[in-house]
Amino acid sequence: MPNSSAARWPSRSLLGAMSPEACRELLGLGVRTRFEAGDVLLREGDTDRHVLVLLSGFAKVTARVENGEESLLAVRVGGDIVGEMAAMDGAPRSATVAACGTVDARLLRHDLLRGLLVRRPEVHLVLTGIVADRLRWANRRRLDFRGYPVKVRLARLLVELATSYGRPTERGPEIGCRLTQPELAALTGAAETTIHKGLRELRRSGLLETGYGSTVILDLPRLRRLADLPPDD
Repeated sequence: MPNSSAARWPSRSLLGAMSPEACRELLGLGVRTRFEAGDVLLREGDTDRHVLVLLSGFAKVTARVENGEESLLAVRVGGDIVGEMAAMDGAPRSATVAACGTVDARLLRHDLLRGLLVRRPEVHLVLTGIVADRLRWANRRRLDFRGYPVKVRLARLLVELATSYGRPTERGPEIGCRLTQPELAALTGAAETTIHKGLRELRRSGLLETGYGSTVILDLPRLRRLADLPPDD
């Protein structure tokens, strides 16, 4: 059974941050389910209250904006939980979560989640920290839009993805979730043509390498400097 020290899940995810005992208990709850590319895991506006704990794969979180278009808000990977807000407050879903490739997950009714949080306060603390991290992520995106040029915003986003979801390789952390240029543009508040130019410049500078389905950060310390972020101690 996986535990919090296993490399299977990112350390900042729900499963990656839990103790082995709590992880075992959570994974014994609910039912296992699988989604294929394009399947909707959760739909904006729905009033169901279950949660999904992703075991593998990755998904994109989107929402409709005022003009009716769909905007990418975040990505979620194996180890993450989705749907926790509706499970806790009973309000309609605030976003749609869709699978990008095959996603294995554990589906838990909201009462099962609540029971686990009562029995294991440590899980409650981990989940509270994750919700806080997601709020900080959203706030950073808004502040970045106002305070930094596009190239720096792109660098900051790539650093966050690499540190949160990157898989260590000999060349550097690999971001396994495939984001298109329009999606990167949505996350950075930039035009797609500007993102295309920014990625090209980062590749030419030897900071990253892009391929089908992945991005490898070749020089994370230098990318952090470009992103106006402190060194990672």
